[in-house]
Amino acid sequence: MASTLVDRHNLKQHKLKNATNGTRHSKVEGWRRRGPLLPALVFTIIVTQLPFLVTIWYSLRNWNLLRPDGNQFTGLQNYVDIFLDSTFRSSALNSIIITLGCVFAAMVLGIIFALLLDRKFRGQGVVRTMLITPFLIMPVAGATLWSVSMLNPSFGLVNWVISLVGIPPVDWTSSFPVVSILMALVWQWTPFTMLLVLAGLQSQPKDVLEAAQIDGASWGKTFLWVTLPQLRRYIELGVLLGTIYVVNTFDQIYLMTAGGPGTASANLPFYIYQRAFLGFDIGQAAAMGVVVVIATIIIATFALRLIFRSFDTKD
Repeated sequence: MASTLVDRHNLKQHKLKNATNGTRHSKVEGWRRRGPLLPALVFTIIVTQLPFLVTIWYSLRNWNLLRPDGNQFTGLQNYVDIFLDSTFRSSALNSIIITLGCVFAAMVLGIIFALLLDRKFRGQGVVRTMLITPFLIMPVAGATLWSVSMLNPSFGLVNWVISLVGIPPVDWTSSFPVVSILMALVWQWTPFTMLLVLAGLQSQPKDVLEAAQIDGASWGKTFLWVTLPQLRRYIELGVLLGTIYVVNTFDQIYLMTAGGPGTASANLPFYIYQRAFLGFDIGQAAAMGVVVVIATIIIATFALRLIFRSFDTKD
């Protein structure tokens, strides 16, 4: 009886020792894998998180460069002031309109162009290269191109085209500033969504499409019930990345409309620029920047959860 108890005790000690060694080995293995990434992590924290913490500190102070002696702690007063600012609210609305309009239009056009390119035809490589080119052009160059060559009221290409059907010239950037910005953004971001959707089209199983054809399904039904569900993950990824980038649009607004007329086409990044570099109000500009970052993180987190959920779902 005593020997049995001793054997059981030794067995428990042996299992506990093995479990401890296994845990220690797993921790060592985990640090061995994470070790090479630590320098990049430290660099990222220094470059991104420390400036963000400084921005939060600025946002809690009443700091205007025109009144350097008035730099004092005000708590959340800057946040209260910006939400009471009608220009901030209109700029936030413009950010939503520009972002949603650009992402939706670019995604629709991207799907159409991807469907056209997902087949063999003569000159396919040349056409694909030409369609990708707008995404490779710098935003400053693209905004200048649209402002001068396309939408100029005197010699712009768009006015020349509409004049062929008897429509008088339009001063696009003054009469329709948000629409003008959307034209330039959609032109730049459509190739990006097209590439994502084209990757999804070329990765879908061909036997499923052949089975649909054998069953007599039309092209429209095949696209709606077979191809579109396959493209869901790629579309969601394109919407997420497009939203994160387009919401920070600055170049097109600065070069095409300068936020005008007045503040009719100003979005949040441009209004932050105006408050910081034209109004010299560092405190309120920092508060606006913090609000924009937090809103972007919330939207990105929600979208990422949807994407990960779709990847976890079994087809």
